[in-house]
Amino acid sequence: MSTPQSVLQSVFGYSEFRHHQADIINTVIDGGNALVLMPTGGGKSLCYQIPALIRDGVGIVVSPLIALMQDQVAALKQLGIQAAYLNSSQHFSEQQDIEQALLNSNIKILYVAPERLLSDFFLDLLDRCHISLFAIDEAHCVSQWGHDFRPEYQQLSVLQQRFPTVPRIALTATADLRTRDEMKTQLQLEDAAFFINSFDRPNIQYQIHDAHNAKENLLRFIDTEHPNDAGIVYCLSRKKVEATAEWLRKKGRNALPYHAGLSADVRRQHQHQFLHEDGVIIVATVAFGMGIDKPDVRFVAHLNIPKNIEAYYQETGRAGRDGQPASAWMSYGFQDVVVLRQMLDGGNAHEAHKRVIQHKLNALLALCESVTCRRQTILEYFSESLPTACGNCDNCINPPDTWDASVAAQKALSTVYRTEQRFGVGYLIDVLRGKDDPRILDNGHNTLSTFSIGTEHSVQEWKSIFRQLAAQSFVHVNSELFGALQLTERARELLKGDVEFRARKYVAPARGGKKERAAGADVASANQPLFDALKQLRKDLADEQDMPPYYIFHDSTLKEMAKRRPTDHKAFQFISGVGEKKLLRYGDDFMDVIKQHPLPDLLNNTLSDTVNATLSLHLDGLSVNDIAQQRDLKPDTVYGHFAEAIASGLIHCEDVVELEPAHINSIQHMAMSLEVTLDTSLKPLYETFDGEWGYGLLKCIIASP
Repeated sequence: MSTPQSVLQSVFGYSEFRHHQADIINTVIDGGNALVLMPTGGGKSLCYQIPALIRDGVGIVVSPLIALMQDQVAALKQLGIQAAYLNSSQHFSEQQDIEQALLNSNIKILYVAPERLLSDFFLDLLDRCHISLFAIDEAHCVSQWGHDFRPEYQQLSVLQQRFPTVPRIALTATADLRTRDEMKTQLQLEDAAFFINSFDRPNIQYQIHDAHNAKENLLRFIDTEHPNDAGIVYCLSRKKVEATAEWLRKKGRNALPYHAGLSADVRRQHQHQFLHEDGVIIVATVAFGMGIDKPDVRFVAHLNIPKNIEAYYQETGRAGRDGQPASAWMSYGFQDVVVLRQMLDGGNAHEAHKRVIQHKLNALLALCESVTCRRQTILEYFSESLPTACGNCDNCINPPDTWDASVAAQKALSTVYRTEQRFGVGYLIDVLRGKDDPRILDNGHNTLSTFSIGTEHSVQEWKSIFRQLAAQSFVHVNSELFGALQLTERARELLKGDVEFRARKYVAPARGGKKERAAGADVASANQPLFDALKQLRKDLADEQDMPPYYIFHDSTLKEMAKRRPTDHKAFQFISGVGEKKLLRYGDDFMDVIKQHPLPDLLNNTLSDTVNATLSLHLDGLSVNDIAQQRDLKPDTVYGHFAEAIASGLIHCEDVVELEPAHINSIQHMAMSLEVTLDTSLKPLYETFDGEWGYGLLKCIIASP
């Protein structure tokens, strides 16, 4: 009988489990139910795929989106697994063939939508099958309070009633405490083993910026940090999606729109390009992304804030699924608050539901205006603590200044009150700054005591103050009055001076220079030609089969190939992500490319990776100072790396040390006189020459035979 470990290695090509995968898999294999919370990219699918392969029968996976099914099934078929899906995109005859294969036990994993699963026809069909397990993916869709509510999910309790002996596993990457409770209750999983992993995605860098000049700031962000990368840009409306995609194209970016208003053919074509080509940017409403398993999305950007932290977390989680560094960039302005408030108030939900949604929106606003670690705020929302600041968000990298804005806040609130709480932020700022505006004159607001008392702050600074007043619930946005601000009960305390209002100091976005970053920048320069050749081979093979390149191998697998350079089957099978089927199908082709790119003699050694990274740049002709700058090291450290190479006989001292031969001889003779070697302290030699030459350079000279 196969074991989970053997299936992990032989089928999926991985040597060890992550997080709680092993415990989850064993629970389901033993016939138990499981409720799993695991971050995007954490390996949720393995938690039901491996048990489905080991247990007798077919594993039924409930999946909410066609794209998710197609992606998963195509990837499983590459691994030699009998997988299929049933959905409305298929012809009737194709559906019949799959149903017959299901009855003949020729399918190990079948993906279906909840609507199809719940039909009497399909339930009757399942009655005639031997089922190994039910997996309910994206299980947060069961929650009526969530951002992806699917009412059909609440009917999935029928699985417990109709198939009580079949184990069930429900999985999601996004669920606050309320949603977790609803998942347990609605899916009748009160007795399930509960596995919760950290919600943290440490590879994602969070950045939230003021909405002023948002498109220009977005382009600067892409140019600076992701000039060649694939990414997703989310907008709130279809109109903004179209306009943003067109604008990015005019700026030289390969940007494509995606929203429900486009024809199915156009959406399919744009998604195909995004999955198959490098560097494509999709500009979309939230209709795009769920179930797209593309691992190398390097950034997700929001030009409008989403509805809540759950939506933000899930959407940003589509970046960096491969665990490599990625970015989550968001532009945030007061108009976003007005629009979302209008959408909330215009809905048909009952008041209790609206209060919950408003609470969730307030939590997101608090995240946007936070002056502390963004990651700590996000994790706290999901009832998880991060003991220390992450060091990988904008607030950690450039801590914002705060100031006592109580007086400014009192001026703002007084202006709201004296203008009878009937106006939006733009008008209020004009009053505060004393703008000569016909509307202000017609309303007689130029005679108010607050007229022109706020000239010490710019328009953008006042916008920031008003946003923070809203985020801290001192003012309320009335959507029925077109975004007019109204005072809350809390405002009374602030106006009376009973509480202090500390605010984040507004700072205009920096206009830093363009910082080119090549795709695969974490590949050593000596390995870059091989990595590029492996990527080209992967693309050619993928194009032949009309599939995304990552179905064959992820970038991380190619990087390991380029680094380890396996040239026989025994070595190749130990590359992470290479299972038995892929070894047989693709191994020889990739090894042929590896053999065509032999490692330079200088780098064919037993020295450390960091030393070889320096030697690789030396081969490229870079000087010591250039290498130090590119690798963010001190020149002395670079010389130390060269010293190891000199001692190993790989390079000569004269290749890297730019000193007159007389000086080199003098240092060597003095070292002999003082009995200084690489194994002793260099301090006597350093002090003899009054520190004229650094320790690293001295090491190079001493290491020379």
